[in-house]
Amino acid sequence: MNLIIDVGNTFVKFAVYNQNKLKEKVVGKLDDFENMLSNIFNSDLNYIDKAIVSSVGKLKSTSINALKKRVPVIELSHNIKLPFKNLYATPTTLGVDRIALVSASVEQFPDHNVLVIDAGTCITYDFINTKNEYLGGAISPGIRLRYRTLNNLTANLPLLDTEMPQDILGDSTQNSIHSGVVFGVLKEIDGVIDEYVKKYSDLTVILTGGDTKFLSNQLKNSIFANSNFLLEGLNFILEYNSQ
Repeated sequence: MNLIIDVGNTFVKFAVYNQNKLKEKVVGKLDDFENMLSNIFNSDLNYIDKAIVSSVGKLKSTSINALKKRVPVIELSHNIKLPFKNLYATPTTLGVDRIALVSASVEQFPDHNVLVIDAGTCITYDFINTKNEYLGGAISPGIRLRYRTLNNLTANLPLLDTEMPQDILGDSTQNSIHSGVVFGVLKEIDGVIDEYVKKYSDLTVILTGGDTKFLSNQLKNSIFANSNFLLEGLNFILEYNSQ
């Protein structure tokens, strides 16, 4: 059994896989890491024999040491063996979350042109071609970041909860914000996909991340939606480095 740990800036995800089958997933606050870890190992699950940690947040050394006392651990970085050729101009700066997403695309869509879109705090776009070469992508602000920015960097605009606007024409300040943020994101994503399709007509598009469910039915382009894509990529990397 594999333990997959995805550490964000505030939250952490724990997932247990038996080969490629997800057995359990738990999400909680990063501050509660060690209690959640104990609960995983004290559950009725079968024996966990190895783990991988992907961290874009600040994981305490005491937390990682608590994990290492239980099982062998791989800490994801650009230095470990990866299942693709990294042609990023600055490979050491490529985020571990993006590495995991590209790895998942290699496992699940081999020999395809794949664009992975991760809609979370930021929206990341990552492209890998049929030759198993990672070429790069793009990074832009995510939905919640856009709402917060409008509130933080202006004097009078309120901070709103995410809401699908009824019309692109906002008839109030609140409706105008919803229209600008949500339709802006949707048009951006569809526009990026359209540009990739011009270059790669046989393109496979994956949408993942925290806003997958909110966005997936609103896009005009055909996509595969998978909210667990990053976890699946981490599980694949763990197996790939355990062979």
